[in-house]
Amino acid sequence: MDKYKIDSHKLIYHVPRLNDWLQGKITYPIYMEVSPAGACNHRCKYCGLDFMEYQPRFLDEGILKERLGELSKLGLKSIMYAGEGEPFLHKSMREIINCTKKNNIDVSITTNGVLFNKEIAEKTLGDIEWIKVSINGATKETYSKIHCCKDKDYDCVIENMKYAVKIKEERGYSCTLGMQLLLLPENYQEAVHLAKLACDIGMDYLVIKPYSQHPQSKTTRYKSVKYSEYEYLSDELRKCNTDSFSVIFRIQAMKKWDDNVKKYKQCLSLPFWSYIDAGGNVWGCSVYLGDERFLYGNINEQSFQQIWEGQRRLNSLRWVESELNASECRINCRMEEVNKYLWDLKNPPAHVNFI
Repeated sequence: MDKYKIDSHKLIYHVPRLNDWLQGKITYPIYMEVSPAGACNHRCKYCGLDFMEYQPRFLDEGILKERLGELSKLGLKSIMYAGEGEPFLHKSMREIINCTKKNNIDVSITTNGVLFNKEIAEKTLGDIEWIKVSINGATKETYSKIHCCKDKDYDCVIENMKYAVKIKEERGYSCTLGMQLLLLPENYQEAVHLAKLACDIGMDYLVIKPYSQHPQSKTTRYKSVKYSEYEYLSDELRKCNTDSFSVIFRIQAMKKWDDNVKKYKQCLSLPFWSYIDAGGNVWGCSVYLGDERFLYGNINEQSFQQIWEGQRRLNSLRWVESELNASECRINCRMEEVNKYLWDLKNPPAHVNFI
């Protein structure tokens, strides 16, 4: 039921860019993650970016809009607005979304959904490819304990998403509306309940994914969780699927977490994506935020092209190629499946002509 390939990858649909990379040409990112806000209105127990300390900093709207025009010309295809904070805390998030789409860059949002109110939904939904709302409980009590927030936030999120469904249906928008549950010992009993709720209010899907320990995170309470204990949920959740709703139970990601084995020896994905934090810094990898070896530059000081073709990025790529031990990276990182694919391309088996 994973028609969105959430538990896989989609680099195979960008053959020209792959071909440039294989020929050693400068390859600009296809996808980018951007953090409009460093602050967050929740303090989720599992938060992997807690080490960033939820700084109240926000991307400069004018500079970002200028860079969006440049990025479009350089071939960027998509941006996910998420990052170390809640994107809708940025006062100009609506304008940023609209500007991104006007520059022919696909927009997606990962949010806790509390601030995705009626006005924002009405003015942005038509410009968004997909929204994924993090909702880690099917009851107020569980939700508020995991998100470390007020009970009323749960009701707010549900009402916001109901309204988003209403706007989508009335206006014929194609935006995919989804929810995501990070499966934890505190909420696994509510997974089926949440699936039924998501289906009832008109969501397109519910993703259920495993925890992944961020190497820099202050939080370690879930580092020993084992997902083999929860595999039985797959069959129960499958019963919630309908023609218009699906549960994406990320069993492969769960097995990778339990096995703790990577099927590639080198990170090769960095040319295809990038991360911009709320301070405008451009990073090669979000797992290494704060590590100067992965810092390429800052969009407040240089154009993106200057940053991408600059010496700092070249030095970073050389270091990753010669020094980085990929086996020590985060399990189920954003580019996990892409790296497996690229590793196979670079290290083919025998008899590849016998297709």
